[in-house]
Formats: sequence, structure tokens, C-alpha cells
Amino acid sequence: MKLHILVFLLLTPALLAGCGANVFAAPDSAATKTLENTVQAATLLPPTETATVTLTSSITPTFTPSPTPTATWVVQGPDAVKVPILIYHHIAVSPVDSRYYVPPDKFEDEIRLLRDWEYTPITTTMLVDAINNGASLPPRPIIITFDDANEDNYTNAFPIMRKYGMTGVLYLPYDYIGLKGYLAVDQIKEMVSAGWEVGSHSLTHPNLAVLDAPRLRNEVVASRKKLQTLLGVPILTFAYPFGDVGSSTVDYVKFAGYIAAMGATGYTADQGRNNLYVLQRSEIKSSDDAKNFVRFLPWQGDPIFLPTDTPTATPAPSRTPIPTYTQYPTKTP
Repeated sequence: MKLHILVFLLLTPALLAGCGANVFAAPDSAATKTLENTVQAATLLPPTETATVTLTSSITPTFTPSPTPTATWVVQGPDAVKVPILIYHHIAVSPVDSRYYVPPDKFEDEIRLLRDWEYTPITTTMLVDAINNGASLPPRPIIITFDDANEDNYTNAFPIMRKYGMTGVLYLPYDYIGLKGYLAVDQIKEMVSAGWEVGSHSLTHPNLAVLDAPRLRNEVVASRKKLQTLLGVPILTFAYPFGDVGSSTVDYVKFAGYIAAMGATGYTADQGRNNLYVLQRSEIKSSDDAKNFVRFLPWQGDPIFLPTDTPTATPAPSRTPIPTYTQYPTKTP
């Protein structure tokens, strides 16, 4: 037994040396290479991108355009003032060959051009105030008048004028109001409420130059009183039927209390004290193209705004004044 113990003790160091060599041996070279490749590959991988959060506003920004500068009004007058005055009759397609019918599409082209060329409508009373006293007017003032109380002034001209921010002046023969094809009282009042002005165009639209004194006085004086009563607005200006002015007509117009009157048609925009009772108007006819229309305008703008003209019919013959009012509509009292 002792011999076996002695042998075991002698062999134990050798056994321990062999085991130590295996436990603490250097790692296998293939395994080491594999580990190095794995580490290197991991190092070369690109970093994973971090997701970016985009914040979207639920509020849509509103674009506010810069306001268009308002034209500065300046004092004009007293006495000489430059204001073109246009005169229309019908705004409709003519059932006959007549120079007094301006088609609505052509009329709209003309009104649009006035807007684009920065014309500003004024009333006749504003013009008179500038002539007599000096008054503030826009840089390019204009007066747009309509004679004879035709109903198409309301049905066609009025909405077109309103579309472009324009107003006008109606010259009404009292006895025409309410007749078929002519303006009704309610239509006139609506236009007045929209900024239009009203003047007298006599009672029955006669040629005043051939009337005797009693009839002349009645046409001029009574028409003003009746229009004021009917419409409830001041009637301060007058337009001579046909533009004809007799030797005593102006005296009766002044006597009736009118502060000015529209005279014969012409091509000038120059108004003043010397023609206060024969203010010059330019008649716009159906045959007028853009070139003819702009000759009445003392201030012109960019030609790009000019309408494209289409061929027009042969102009109708000049209108001959009708000397007797019986050829016009009559209204039973």
C-alpha cells in the first residue's frame, strides 16, 4: 500500500504539467483569424441612419397682395378744367341701321379700356363745382352720360358699368319714364342708389330751338320740378335734346335753376365758365372702332389694353333733328 502511495506522489507533478500545457496553450490560429475578420467587417459596416421626423404645419399660409395705390385727387379749377364727357343712347344690338345703338360687347370693351387707362368717373355737379370754385378731382376724370331714358341703359349698361366700378349720368325726358322700352322709376332709383346722377332732358324731347316761349318754358322748367318730385333727388343739370340751343333757351335753363347744361357734341375735353351752359360732349356711335373711341380721350395709356376691332357695318346717315315732339312717345297725363 505504501508503495502505491509513493508511486502516486512521484507521478502527480508530471500529470499536472501535462494538463497545464493544454489549458493555457495559445489559441488556435484559424479561430483567431475568424474572430479578426468578424471584428473588421463589423467595423466597416455603415452606421444605421437615424429616422428624421418632419413636422408639417396644418396652417396654410395666406398670401396678401399689396394694395393698389389710390390715385391722389388734386384741386382743379376754378374756370378751365379738362374733363371729357361721353354721350351714349342705346346699349343694345340695333334692330335697325342706327348709329345710336352701341352693342353691349363693344360698350364693355370701351368701359374696360377706361378702367385700364385709370379714368375715374365723376358727376356733372362735381365738374361744375370745379369750374366755379375749384375742387378736388381725380387725375383722369371723365363723365359718362346716357340720354333719352332707354331701358337698355339699365338692363345692359348698368351691370357693365358696375362690373368695372363705373357710374354715369342719366338725362331723362320726363314723359318717357315708365313707357314700354324706357326706364321705370324703380330702375332709375336703383341706379341713383349705386352712385349715378340724374339730369333733365326736357319733358317730351322736342327741338327746343323751334318752340315758342310758353312751350319752351314748360319743357325746361316743368321737367325739373316733375323729376325732383318723382325721384326725390335734386335735378341740377340739363341736356338739350339734339344738342340744339336756341337764342333764348339758355336763359330759360338758367331761370329754371339749373347750374349747367350739356350742349352740342364735339371733340374737346376743355370745359370752363365760358361754356358752362353748353358743356361739350363726345358722342359714341355704333360705328366707332377703338381708334375713333380713343380720340375722345385726352389721356391715353398702354396700347396693350386696346380692344381688337372687328369689321363694322357702314355708318348710318347723320341724324336729322326732328322739329316736333309728336314724333316721339307721348305720355297721357
